Amino acid sequence: MLLDQETENEIVYELCQLLGRAILPVSRFDRPGASAGGFGTAFFYTELVGSTDDGEVVHEWLLTADTATRAPYGEIGLRPSVTEPADAASEHILMPDFANRWLHLPEVGVAAMPTGGLHGYAEDRGWRWRTQQVTDAVAARADAIARVGADPSAAFVLALGVADDGSRPLEAVIERVVRDGDDLRVTTELPAGYVGAPVFGVEPPAEGELALHCLGLLLPGDGDGHRVARFDRIRSALAAAVAS
Repeated sequence: MLLDQETENEIVYELCQLLGRAILPVSRFDRPGASAGGFGTAFFYTELVGSTDDGEVVHEWLLTADTATRAPYGEIGLRPSVTEPADAASEHILMPDFANRWLHLPEVGVAAMPTGGLHGYAEDRGWRWRTQQVTDAVAARADAIARVGADPSAAFVLALGVADDGSRPLEAVIERVVRDGDDLRVTTELPAGYVGAPVFGVEPPAEGELALHCLGLLLPGDGDGHRVARFDRIRSALAAAVAS
């Protein structure tokens, strides 16, 4: 569905408040000290896997586009807002053997990192993560994705861009998403750093309030916008990879 500009701006504001700390900058390179060979955005996702008498059981993943992880070395950037205490950590986490730290899901173009190592890294250095997550409830299921049609609908991409000075500012852009065969596509080519970012859509539920869904993850541009790795496929690919 398309929205008026005021409503779109309100959604952008809410996204930054609710999920601004869900995203992290990633970069890849051939060796320490070399110029980055590519930039991307990753985001925290909590997957509901069951429940017990004590509550829900979830797995937390860091998701990004698979192409953002294919390098000998990588960095995951940090911002003061995602650490407790603020400014307790260095500006990035350097990771040798970067590609092998991810679970690769080539059938959907996504890579997933279990976050236990990230939490252990922080604990060893005397700080902790202070993040938000795209939750299982927000991540779109097949029925919500099926309602995206061939006519353009409002889409919102939450990413960490790449400024001229190399910094990675938080950016939320209003775009359009369409169905392209069995895929979803954001119709505009987006700047460096956006690959891997979460893509959100909205729809009106029965009670009349807009429902926000994470439709999936932005894949590399192909000259005609960007395909979106659909979240229903991400769920299925993760489940199959974990089971095997």
